[in-house]
Amino acid sequence: MEIAFTKMHGAGNDFVMIENLDGKIELSKEQVARLCNRRFGIGADGLILLNPPADEFAQATMVYYNADGGRVDMCGNGARCFTSFALQNGVGDGTQLTFKTDAGPMKADAQDGEFTIRMTPMHDLRLDQTLSTPHGSFEYHFMNTGVEHVIVFRDDVDQVDIKSEGSSIRYHTEFEPKGTNANFAEIQKDGVIKVRTYERGVEDETLACGTGVTAVAIAAALKGMAKAPVSLLVAGGDTLKIGFDLDGENVSNITLTGPAKNVFTGSAEV
Repeated sequence: MEIAFTKMHGAGNDFVMIENLDGKIELSKEQVARLCNRRFGIGADGLILLNPPADEFAQATMVYYNADGGRVDMCGNGARCFTSFALQNGVGDGTQLTFKTDAGPMKADAQDGEFTIRMTPMHDLRLDQTLSTPHGSFEYHFMNTGVEHVIVFRDDVDQVDIKSEGSSIRYHTEFEPKGTNANFAEIQKDGVIKVRTYERGVEDETLACGTGVTAVAIAAALKGMAKAPVSLLVAGGDTLKIGFDLDGENVSNITLTGPAKNVFTGSAEV
């Protein structure tokens, strides 16, 4: 079977986008992994299907797979690309979109090439935890911002061996059976937070992770190191902005704002 696709990226986090509004395309884990393979396929951090709405309250459904073919609840950068892709395919009113994800319903706005996603509620918050890995013992914070994230603040994230340190957190027994994503963050002198992320399912560093920077921003605010809106510099070079309301440890009205760009279109055999 041959399918049409659009390659997109959000701050360097790249995706294979497939229009499936008739619901006829179903991909196996192996097919997704092959399409995302950077040597034998299109190459991407993940694959996203634009599926028909699941109910009357949504205009579309976002189905997200990591590069290993595993289905995941949500992806922040992917949600921005999904919004842009859906609008390009005539879904929504041109500037707004409501859609369902495995993490819950979402709303998005588009303006001047920037896309703002109203994120699902944060939950499973655990602050000031200690973890021991082959790289030593350190303090971390944990939360679910659509998917699970560990946040570790460091003085110089450029010196972090992301693949080695990230994988030791991702596969730690503390986070079994699903594992977790790992984010290393540095508060810069200008207040912008520099973030590097090891992403579960990609099993390596990604150039940006939307749910990851969301978790970092919230953790920084809860620890008194930042105030909303928070600007975060990702490895791909773009700056993403996280907005939210904070009342004690209660976080609400979370938004993620950043770019979503087309790279190329084509067709592929699956």
